[in-house]
Amino acid sequence: MRQASATSIRGTTTRATSAQAPTVIRAWLVLMLAAAFVLSMAFSAQGATYKWVDEKGIVHYTDKMPAEAVNKGSVELNKQGIQVKRIDPALNAEQRRVRETEDERLRLVGKQREVVERRDRALLQSYSTESEIDLARTRALGTIDAQVQSALAYTATLSTRRDELETKRKGLGNKPLPPVIERELATVDTELNKQSELIAARQKEIAYVNARYDGDKQRWRDLRAVAESTISRTANDGKK
Repeated sequence: MRQASATSIRGTTTRATSAQAPTVIRAWLVLMLAAAFVLSMAFSAQGATYKWVDEKGIVHYTDKMPAEAVNKGSVELNKQGIQVKRIDPALNAEQRRVRETEDERLRLVGKQREVVERRDRALLQSYSTESEIDLARTRALGTIDAQVQSALAYTATLSTRRDELETKRKGLGNKPLPPVIERELATVDTELNKQSELIAARQKEIAYVNARYDGDKQRWRDLRAVAESTISRTANDGKK
């Protein structure tokens, strides 16, 4: 009976110890986490380290930037000495001017690039073949040519009327030209000059339209070549 009782007691003790083991482990884990947290807070309390150079070229390491060195530029280091941030020196007036000029140049370049890209997209979306570009050119030139033909016809009418008025002038001999004929001649001459300027302007416009569509056609060819090359390269990569 005593032996059985002893065995029973040892079994009970073993079970109690086994039941307490997880509790002890959890307690140790809590203590370790708390210690790690305290250590991390201690490191954080130390703050960052700043590396900076004075006028004599001497390198300094401080936990904060002195007032006289704020504008000199610095490097912020973490507790392992690894750079985490760089602060550039303050610019003087000339450096600011150069920086602003460069920023403006880059802004204009970016804006021009956007214009070109937008125009390229419109070109590819507007035409699917070169013949469509030629058709658009023909339509644009047709409108201008109609204006030129109208101006030429009006010019012919004005020229005929001017010839008639000149015939009347000659028929008068040495007699003074009637005011009504003189005024009409002046009006006809003014209109002839206007039509001549209009025709010259439309001829320049025709040259501009031709040059523009020539450029559009060449650009369209280049863009299509790039697109087809990209598609072909992608297809070949897919086969590998």
